[in-house]
Amino acid sequence: MSAVIEDGAGTIDATALAGGTAARTIAFGPAGPIGLHTFLRQVRALAAWLPEGRHAINLCEDRYRFLVAFCAVAVRGQVTLLPPSRAPAVIVDELQRHADSYCLGDEALEPQPPRYRRLPESLPESDGAALQVDAAALAAIGFTSGSTGEPVPNPKAWAGLRASTAQNLAALRDLWPADASVHLVATVPPQHMYGMELSVLLPLLADVAVHAARPFFPHDIVRALHDAPAPRLLVSTPVHLRALVEACAADPGIALPPLAGIVSATAPLPSELAAAAEARFGCEVRELFGSTETCVIARRRSAREQAWTPLPGVRVQPQPDGSLVHAPHLPAPVALADLVEIVDAQGRFVLRGRNADLLEIAGKRASLGDLTRKLQAVPGVLDGAVFQLEPGAGNGIGRIAALAVAPQLDAPAILQALRCSIDPVFLPRPLKCVPALPRNATGKLPRAALLALLNGAND
Repeated sequence: MSAVIEDGAGTIDATALAGGTAARTIAFGPAGPIGLHTFLRQVRALAAWLPEGRHAINLCEDRYRFLVAFCAVAVRGQVTLLPPSRAPAVIVDELQRHADSYCLGDEALEPQPPRYRRLPESLPESDGAALQVDAAALAAIGFTSGSTGEPVPNPKAWAGLRASTAQNLAALRDLWPADASVHLVATVPPQHMYGMELSVLLPLLADVAVHAARPFFPHDIVRALHDAPAPRLLVSTPVHLRALVEACAADPGIALPPLAGIVSATAPLPSELAAAAEARFGCEVRELFGSTETCVIARRRSAREQAWTPLPGVRVQPQPDGSLVHAPHLPAPVALADLVEIVDAQGRFVLRGRNADLLEIAGKRASLGDLTRKLQAVPGVLDGAVFQLEPGAGNGIGRIAALAVAPQLDAPAILQALRCSIDPVFLPRPLKCVPALPRNATGKLPRAALLALLNGAND
């Protein structure tokens, strides 16, 4: 990578911690804006306050404090761990896996993780030399969600994150005026790679300001957007976006301020939901495609198109068992389980499912993704998931199972409805009704959580 990169804040040295002028706003909230100058003073002071170590797990709930702590850890030459869950057992496991590690947070936690340090109520500040990082050094280790098995670690170096952030900015920059700084509100946690890319790295390296909070419920999202000066960008997920659309439709008193755009990722965004959001909120909904392994690699306007447009320099190569991603920010091509079909000379592609989702039973084929969509389409089903169990002893094929959230229906009624659209060999048995699916903060469904709920649910 060259000594400089181009981003929304201009050309900056690849070793500089942050981009832009000292006067630019990096974060905001109900209390007002926070400038880059103040942010850097707080990072410098917090870095001196941190304990010795090689790895830190950042558990901060406040997004701005996460950003300060993340950068302070980097300035100390340490690496931030991003576990797939905040569950105490997961945190303890990662602390044991990584030598010389500790936890950082901004709240009193119960139970408190081992080697936990709570940030000071008032962040200290100090002057000093310009803050820099080694472009080749690791900034973070992200972990896959565990939706298809055990979470897998993915190291991320500063050079690659800078390159992918410049790509992300290029993918979104036409949503707001060229002479304006956008104010971003994110519902996804900063500990998730999508949240890290758009709500931590984008404000750090480009002329973007981020809301300090992580709003979850529709009223909280609306309140945070009203805190933001125009132009405003909402970074969300299909789960949060659906809840926001439904809440605004049900309550005319919930009014969003004008938005420059909405960004969605972490799960497939139905075209019907994207179109409903565009019609209600009067802006484009842009979906991003990526993974913990690759970061964001493609974009599309889901309300109008099915094909994905690769980001600059990205090439997706179909493989018999998935796809291979080539990108400037990746040190080597990365293999994904997503099956793709290239549709034009520009390399645009459509997804054809995941290799692990494909089913073949009695000479017939289906996909878990398509079966899940058909379950969710049953009238009265509010949410649902179809998945395959491990094969039992003496049986080479695992049974198809499903969980459904349907307060007014029972399992036999749902199965009867599914018989109209699903071949009998793929009907899920068992199918159990539950109060809610075990979705994590980004709306994904870890396989272990699905199995635990299936085994503990009542018929």
